[in-house]
Amino acid sequence: MPDLNWLHFPPLPALRAFEATARLGGFSAAARALNVTHAAVAQQVRALEAHLDLALVRRDGRAIALTEDGVRLAASLSEGFGAIQAVLDELREGGADRPVTVTLTPTFASNWLMPRLGRFWSEHPEVAVSLRPDPRVLDLRRERLDFGIRFGEGNWPGVEATYLTSARYIVVGASKLFRGPDPLTREEMERLPWILEPDWPEQRQWIACCTGLDPDRLHITEFATEELALSAARQGYGLHITSAALVEADLRAGEMRIAVETEDDNPGYYVVTPPGPLRRPARIFMRWLLATV
Repeated sequence: MPDLNWLHFPPLPALRAFEATARLGGFSAAARALNVTHAAVAQQVRALEAHLDLALVRRDGRAIALTEDGVRLAASLSEGFGAIQAVLDELREGGADRPVTVTLTPTFASNWLMPRLGRFWSEHPEVAVSLRPDPRVLDLRRERLDFGIRFGEGNWPGVEATYLTSARYIVVGASKLFRGPDPLTREEMERLPWILEPDWPEQRQWIACCTGLDPDRLHITEFATEELALSAARQGYGLHITSAALVEADLRAGEMRIAVETEDDNPGYYVVTPPGPLRRPARIFMRWLLATV
């Protein structure tokens, strides 16, 4: 395919006006199809003739007929615009059918979003959703992701962030670690085992700041991932620091209890989108997510 020289191309509105005139048989019909005035279409066709220095239509009162050059150009434009429309229709249909793809952390996916997906599909069975659990922050454009759910303060460059839910930290434990209805005392928390993750010094800092305990004096077992650590905490292997959003169901069911909590809204979970419009299925899913909280 030869390189296009756009400097030699007539203005697109003039080509579009002529194609509609030739296809529909007159300026008035073309004006209605393009939602412009009769005079505007006629002016665009005259401008195209001037640009090409060719007569494309013969005018006889209100009737028009195409010249030989006009017939050739009309056939070419009809074929070209038709091919463009066909591709655009395929893209639109493919975009509507393609699942909404969301990147998020594995722990948030399994503990917060998965329990809610069934409710979404009962309301919107026509929208397919594909989750991309990944602890890394992925480039939404490059990975062709519709949006992401990220943990933090909501101030990432290159994306638009909308607050979804609090990720305030709490200390939780299986209910069997509590000896009665009262909260754990500081001495009890010091005696109990703790479950933390390696390479996350903020957890130990949080213990010192919010519980008054010395992390170096605690019996701590480390699990490689947050998902494993949370699973161990559910089994009653020790106290664990986690986001309140990740244990909502456990707390409601009474299977876990809160030992220490704070009231801060941030850090939180944010829906992050690339600049520009979202596909309609992605807009439906995003609006539903924000409405659930």
